[in-house]
Amino acid sequence: MNKLLTRSLAAIMLFSTISTTLAQQQPQRTNPPQQKQDATSDDDVVRISTNLVQVDAVVTDKKGRLITDLRPEEMEIYEDNREQKITNFSFISTESATGESGALKPLPPINKNSPPVPPVRLKPEQVRRTIALIIDDLSLSFESTHFVRRALKKFVDEQMQPGDLVAIIRTAGGMGALQQFTSDRRQLYAAIDRVRFSFRGNGLIGAFAPLQGRAPSATDGTPFGGPGGAGIINGTDVDDLREEMYTVGTLGAVNYVVRGMRELPGRKSVLLIADGIPVQSSVNEARTDRIGNAMRRLIDMANRASVVIYTMDARGLPTFGLNAADDTSGIRPDELEGLLRGRRNAFFDSLVGMSLLAKQTGGFSIALNNDLTDGIKQVLNDQKGYYLIGYRPDESTFDPVTGRRKFHDIKIKVKRPGLQVRSRSGFYGISNEKAAPQPKTRPEQLLSAITSPFASGGVQLRLTSLFGNDPKAGSYMRSLLHVAAKDITFTEEADGWHKAVFDVAAITFGDNGTVVDQVDRIQTIRVRGDAYKRALENGFVFIITVPVKKPGAYQLRTALRDTASERVGSASQFIEVPDIKKNRLAISGIAVRGVDPRAKANATDKGSTGITLAPGVQSERGEEEITDTNPQAGPAVRKFRRGMILEYGYVIYNAQVNKAGQTLLQTQMKLFRDGKEIFTGQMQPLTTSNQPDMKRLPMAGGLQLSSDMEPGEYVLQIIVIDSLGKTKYQLATQWIDFEIVK
Repeated sequence: MNKLLTRSLAAIMLFSTISTTLAQQQPQRTNPPQQKQDATSDDDVVRISTNLVQVDAVVTDKKGRLITDLRPEEMEIYEDNREQKITNFSFISTESATGESGALKPLPPINKNSPPVPPVRLKPEQVRRTIALIIDDLSLSFESTHFVRRALKKFVDEQMQPGDLVAIIRTAGGMGALQQFTSDRRQLYAAIDRVRFSFRGNGLIGAFAPLQGRAPSATDGTPFGGPGGAGIINGTDVDDLREEMYTVGTLGAVNYVVRGMRELPGRKSVLLIADGIPVQSSVNEARTDRIGNAMRRLIDMANRASVVIYTMDARGLPTFGLNAADDTSGIRPDELEGLLRGRRNAFFDSLVGMSLLAKQTGGFSIALNNDLTDGIKQVLNDQKGYYLIGYRPDESTFDPVTGRRKFHDIKIKVKRPGLQVRSRSGFYGISNEKAAPQPKTRPEQLLSAITSPFASGGVQLRLTSLFGNDPKAGSYMRSLLHVAAKDITFTEEADGWHKAVFDVAAITFGDNGTVVDQVDRIQTIRVRGDAYKRALENGFVFIITVPVKKPGAYQLRTALRDTASERVGSASQFIEVPDIKKNRLAISGIAVRGVDPRAKANATDKGSTGITLAPGVQSERGEEEITDTNPQAGPAVRKFRRGMILEYGYVIYNAQVNKAGQTLLQTQMKLFRDGKEIFTGQMQPLTTSNQPDMKRLPMAGGLQLSSDMEPGEYVLQIIVIDSLGKTKYQLATQWIDFEIVK
């Protein structure tokens, strides 16, 4: 591991090496009101088991308004046209963020001239809607991409609600594009910035490929460009082959997202935004079958994962006539009419796949609408509530003799006149347990955990990634991975030693989904005596340092597999790395720790970095990978008791210097709880000079945690203002979360 990088962040963590005096501030005593929690429904909305089939349904009137007062006797459910007795019936409302008028309250607008408010990390019980916006940049045209980006930004700015867990995912982004679902609008903006026209996809400049005429010297038999004019290989159109490849790729990407959403809370939905999904081919029947199979697999997966799929055609209302890009030279009038008719037919054929995918999973399709923002609004309005309807299936539904996976149609009818119902189309005759086999081999288990966009909890992990910069080595991400040792299997050995063996894998993805760095190794540790007891109680920490050559948004994904039990845990984090070379004000990640003031007064600070092993711990990978010190109050876990001193450290980069060789900086500290500001420190002037490196100023501070602060999750925000910097780049901020425990 790079020693220089280790020492760089160690300087941040030490605090005692920083020349700035520790400023202790007493936060205001406050008891923020407790938010009322609505009763959450069972996350397992759709159940397909041998003793219960339960599906969801949305009922609206002719104007699209949600109906919430139906009784069980007013609904009927059919399996393969046979009426079933309803045994489970309930209406689930997802509207937790409503005012007295019942209207949804949007998130507060972002003031670009003030420091951003740190996002609130949602707990599972606080999630009301889980929304995946999948942008099919494999098919989007250049024109569509512009309008999609604009609609996405408006969604994040104006339509996103408290309790929404959102991901913006590109089909061309690879597995690295599946960033964690988040309520952090900063992270979503970074994802939107990556939605661009893909030159390696199947998208065009406009909604249709321009017509290409014949050369003047060509005979009448020479084929012209346009639909069907790209050439023939073995009887199959080349354009048709490309279209099939990208369509199957799109459906596979959506399937991958839906598969990962199985364990997420809230009302789960996918909005696929694409330039159509061409399903049928007049040239190649095998191609139609392959796309159809991919479609059926996706529909079954969505129905089992309780995910409703909506689709929206990004082309809006196109013009099917000639445009400026078309070349009609050498094309006879009757040929031109056929080409334009083929253009129109191909467009409407591509809407069939969009409509089918949505209808079969309980959603709807939006097409021929130039207002993409309104289309997203329609989807959000449809997520306000739903009915859960269950029945006991017959033995023949899951045939144990033949084992055939027959598809069973599901239909739900409403007896009350004038109402419309949307529900899933059905399921294959196989239980959820058998339909989703678990990965068996070591590579399969690690790959499944690390490529999933969602954390798994077989082994509890906590990941903290901090940005830093070194004058010689450049920028880097320093990541602290806390492992709950109680989830690891230890075997007893001679002389009181306890041994554990586990696999550790970590991949850093760039914002375009490419792999920047990866680690995959088998780790063995031995612990004995009090160190073993402390490890079981407090866990231990791995240190992972990844050099970052280019600025941008990154994801670090980690997975740990216990060899003996095969339990797997995973964690991921989003981090933005600024461009230090542009000489703009920036702040490193914030390292924090909690110190008992009584212990601090009696302790002698020896300058320990806290990342070396104690005598009771051995590691086969060296002495810089595991810490034996209590990590609970350290920078990896950040669980503090009331009355502790919260110490924090960071580095200011690129502070401007006046003619006297001095900086004119101001710093401020804020505390947040549940997204509400509960304490604001005074703006402190900071004038420095004659520092070893004026471009990298190490800072430290602290505050006394008051004895009446309520237990729970908090966020510490640091704000730095440089009066000498350009107006646009005078402010920089960072934040980090911590928890107060009893």
